[in-house]
Amino acid sequence: MLTITLQGDELWDDEAEIFRYTDDIVLEFEHSLVSLSKWEAKHKKLFLTNDKKTAEETVSYIEAMLVTPCDPSLLNRLTNEHIEMLDAYVNDPMTGTTFHNMAEQAPKTSERISSELIYYWMSQFQIDKDCENWHLNRLFTLIRVHHAKSQKPKPMSKQKRVQTMAEINAARKAKLGTSG
Repeated sequence: MLTITLQGDELWDDEAEIFRYTDDIVLEFEHSLVSLSKWEAKHKKLFLTNDKKTAEETVSYIEAMLVTPCDPSLLNRLTNEHIEMLDAYVNDPMTGTTFHNMAEQAPKTSERISSELIYYWMSQFQIDKDCENWHLNRLFTLIRVHHAKSQKPKPMSKQKRVQTMAEINAARKAKLGTSG
C-alpha cells in the first residue's frame, strides 16, 4: 500500500477576516487485482496491454487504486512528485523472488491478460482470494511460482550433463590439488 499525504490548505475567511487552516489529508493507494478489476469494469477494455493510456484513463486508474474513502476531486491536488511516487509503486516488484530461467518458467500464453484470467489462475492454483488485495506484481510472482512448481522437471540434455560433470570434476581437482 502506498500512502500519500496532501498538505493542508491555508484559506482566507472573508467574513471573519482571518486565515483558516485545513488538516493534512492521508490517501492510501493499492495497485491490486481489485483496482485492475474496477478499471476494466469501468472502461470495458483490458488494462494490461502495451497500448498507451490516455490521461483520463490514467487518472481513472489512480481513482481505482484509491482505498481511502474521500472525494475523488482530491486527486486534482496530486503533484508531479506524487505521480512519480505512484508510478514507482506500480512498477515495484514487491518481492525478493527472482527467476533465473525466465523463458522456461514463464507461462507460455498468447492470451491477453484480463482480471478474470488472473482470477482463473488464482482458482487453478488454489491461491486464497485475499491475495486479490496484494500488490499486483507480487501476485503475478506468486502465480509464476505456482506455475513453475507445477511443471514436471525437464531431463538435462546429454551436453549439459557432460558440461556439469566437467565443472564438478574441475572444482574437485582444484580443491584437492590433484591432476585427475
